[in-house]
Amino acid sequence: MSFFKTLKNDLPASIVVFFVALPLCLGIALASGAPLFSGLIAGIIGGIVVGALSGSQIGVSGPAAGLAAIVLTSIGALGGFENFLVAVVLGGVIQIVLGLLKAGVIGYYFPSSVIKGMLTGIGIIIILKQIPYFFGYIPAKGEGTFLQIFNSFTGLSIGSTLIALIGLGILILWSNVLTKKGKIFQVVQGPLVAVVIGIVFYSLFGSSGNLGINAKSLVSVPIPSDMSSFLGQFSFPNFAVITQGDVWLTAFTIALVASLETLLCVEATDKIDPEKRVTPTNRELLAQGTGNIISGMIGGLPITQVIVRSSANIQSGGKSKLSAIVHGFFLLISVIAIPKLLNLIPLSVLASILLIVGYKLAKPATFVTMWKSGGKQFVPFMVTVLGIVFIDLLWGIGLGLMVGIVVILFKSYQNSHFLHIEDEKNGKRKVKMTLAEEVTFFNKGAILKELDSLAEDTYLTLDVRKTRFLDHDIVEILEDFSEKAKNRNITINLISERGVVENPESYIKFFKLRSKTA
Repeated sequence: MSFFKTLKNDLPASIVVFFVALPLCLGIALASGAPLFSGLIAGIIGGIVVGALSGSQIGVSGPAAGLAAIVLTSIGALGGFENFLVAVVLGGVIQIVLGLLKAGVIGYYFPSSVIKGMLTGIGIIIILKQIPYFFGYIPAKGEGTFLQIFNSFTGLSIGSTLIALIGLGILILWSNVLTKKGKIFQVVQGPLVAVVIGIVFYSLFGSSGNLGINAKSLVSVPIPSDMSSFLGQFSFPNFAVITQGDVWLTAFTIALVASLETLLCVEATDKIDPEKRVTPTNRELLAQGTGNIISGMIGGLPITQVIVRSSANIQSGGKSKLSAIVHGFFLLISVIAIPKLLNLIPLSVLASILLIVGYKLAKPATFVTMWKSGGKQFVPFMVTVLGIVFIDLLWGIGLGLMVGIVVILFKSYQNSHFLHIEDEKNGKRKVKMTLAEEVTFFNKGAILKELDSLAEDTYLTLDVRKTRFLDHDIVEILEDFSEKAKNRNITINLISERGVVENPESYIKFFKLRSKTA
């Protein structure tokens, strides 16, 4: 497919993606507690650099809402934004190493319940963090999340709240109604319209009066007077802290979460790609790692492939990576050409956009779906969500994984065998125990419990026709039980693919052979 063949599709798609990306870049930086300019840098690098290096033809990268909670916590914990940038750079290096080690399959080893819990927990945090900005309240340093929410009601700004409600209404109306009415509503996206309305509102009412918006409640990006002042607004990492353990812990967290979010997005975008192309995951990790190194070096937020922008690209007819690259150049031009216009955007409008983003990540329907999936899915999901909301992201994921592993072990304990009790025959109670396909030492307790509970004068049939792996620990249990069985007058038969084995010595020999060859 040549450049000119896809240009007619990619150019309009890149405009749509730009309109989606611009408010999100600013909004995610706001949610992250980082300079707003850092979100734009990440969007530019994600579009131009990652877009060029990625093997994905329709994926679009930029600052991710899923990392906002990590960034917000880490900037304070590491002692400043410049120190945090070191972790971003190191996170990029770790991603490149993961790509070289062909770890692109890492996402498949995390339970879906934990991944959904991670995304849901992040969505809830985004919502909680944006409530104060929605009401025009600028949180003071050191205020906890729930204290910020309480204070936002007492320090409510009528103007900020009103335009936030208008913006929220526009977003809901646009996504649920207007996008189905015509092509124009798909090209011009709701977030852009909300931002434009916010600029008009502030231009009409200014910073005074009941409907006025305080200047502190507006976007604030540097306005360069020339190229040297433009270059002067970039931040650079403070590599003096590179030896600190907290910096490396943050770097590994960024690398892990950014890689997971990217790989999940890759999987999702490949599924909705009309041409059903497959993205090389290891190459994607290399591209994302390179993007994060460059972004961190010049003051940008961490980057991932993002489902919101990627799906907008697909829905707008994007055919190749050209649309992602061009959208990055559009972001760069906007930073240079219209910074004064960007500084007229009320933060409450960006908060309304992020509330929708957070809601999409933490939909009530997700909780209902997980509940209906059963305790095996719901318990790790809820532990992950609660851990993220009330402790932090890393703890939430870790606790969710631990609970997930415990649930798996418990289910393995339960499902190691099937016990069927039949009627008595010739004065003996007939019991049939069917062993699972794989029986490991995790199943030791359950099988031992069942065997020890058998009454005297029982006729036991062991069915191992489906069993392909038998742990040595299980063989030892059966060997010991064959001795106990003699004392309790329990007759044991074995049904295998070779037929029926009746005497104990033969079936123990069979089990030992099965254990060695499994």
